[in-house]
Amino acid sequence: MSLKETVGYPNRLIFPHLNQLLDDKAPESQRMTPLQWRYLNTAWENKLLPKLEADVLSQLKERAEEGAIQVFANNLQDLLMAAPAGAHRVLGMDPGFRNGVKLAVINEQGSLLDHDVIYPHGPQNRIQEANAILSKLIHQHRIGWVAIGNGTASRETEALIKALIKDSNLECRAVVVSEAGASVYSASPIAIEEFPDLDVTIRGAISIARRFQDPLAELVKIDPQAIGVGQYQHDVKVSQLSKSLANVVEDCVNRVGVDINLASVSLLSYVSGLTHRLAQNIIDYRQQKGRIESRAELLKIKGIGDKCFEQCAGFLRILNGKEALDQSGVHPESYPLVQKMAAQLKLKAHDLLNNSGALQQLKQLAPSLSQAGNFTYSDILNELAKPGRDPRPEFRYASFDQSVQTLEDLQQGMVLEGVVTNVAAFGAFVDLGVHQDGLIHISQLADRFVKDPRDFVRVGQVVNVTVLEIDVQRKRIALKANGL
Repeated sequence: MSLKETVGYPNRLIFPHLNQLLDDKAPESQRMTPLQWRYLNTAWENKLLPKLEADVLSQLKERAEEGAIQVFANNLQDLLMAAPAGAHRVLGMDPGFRNGVKLAVINEQGSLLDHDVIYPHGPQNRIQEANAILSKLIHQHRIGWVAIGNGTASRETEALIKALIKDSNLECRAVVVSEAGASVYSASPIAIEEFPDLDVTIRGAISIARRFQDPLAELVKIDPQAIGVGQYQHDVKVSQLSKSLANVVEDCVNRVGVDINLASVSLLSYVSGLTHRLAQNIIDYRQQKGRIESRAELLKIKGIGDKCFEQCAGFLRILNGKEALDQSGVHPESYPLVQKMAAQLKLKAHDLLNNSGALQQLKQLAPSLSQAGNFTYSDILNELAKPGRDPRPEFRYASFDQSVQTLEDLQQGMVLEGVVTNVAAFGAFVDLGVHQDGLIHISQLADRFVKDPRDFVRVGQVVNVTVLEIDVQRKRIALKANGL
């Protein structure tokens, strides 16, 4: 047997430069001996190969973790940037069977007005009593919307309230909203501090009502990892995931801006430049002095110096304050430039707000006024055009088919409306109101190649789907997206 046959082909591929040393035709002085090759082969198999294999697997795992964290971060961003319903009086409902449906009424600012518990479902079935309590709360507090958590008994509760609205001709609407993380908030120190005398379940109903008004303002109170919009979130490094999600929350808060006279400590603490302690100082100042009337007043608050003011002022909004520009995203350091811009047109600074004609003239004057730079000048014009504008989309909610309450009610070929609850690399999950999300596989998202599902759907988006297949035993629903 020749030395080449003894060596084996794969190892010679790894060490191609050794081929000449293994060639039988080479001079004996240039050839490797079998003993030398055995030592080399042993070193390769026992030392080099395991190390290379471990390094490759480690790199692949890191890439997979980065991908999973990015999926979670993207979904969290979409959820936080979901459309707010706005300032309405809301009746929040946390559904349940045996323990009843918890009710919480909040006003336009999210403050609790009233709360109660009803037992319209089995085993109690106290429907008349439940309808009487609901009617009383809706009339007494002039409720505009009823927000129902999408957990246990949500469809039964939705049918109850919609029947009541129709039969009693009530001027309010009902909508099912995600209650992911509401139970985490209700038992958190933040909720205990906010509502120390309330039951945990009532706090959950309050959270449901508030997240309908403004998802961002309420979800910042919950650990992002508890919201449940990730992919393999329990298999990645907790420190990296927490850091990434915290960055997403801070970015979303700063993009939207914060009304300093309404914001909670949790929301304020995510504003650039503010810590939890400084956020609490702002709340304390509000409670002692009353409403904050201008951004300049921030410098009177303990702990907020020039540097902190420089970082946070542009993200804090003051509506109907002493300075009209405080309601916009224009930073106070740019106020002199805005005043100069207004002076060019013989106007006051506040006259530029929502003044499309004046702003169009200022665009033409840009070369002579843009000392701060073209980008800053352009951003200022955009802010003046729509001061305090919300970058989030217009509010829209899904109308679940009332004939479809459970998995058994689904039939192949049904066309339904649902809400995207999670987006993964392989597709999107959709809530159809049957307590089991269906999956739109990436191959069924569109009639063309899809590289990233987020190019077509986002968390919280209302979509129209067709049911392709139902597996009741395994609780799986296959869907196809329509019109994407």
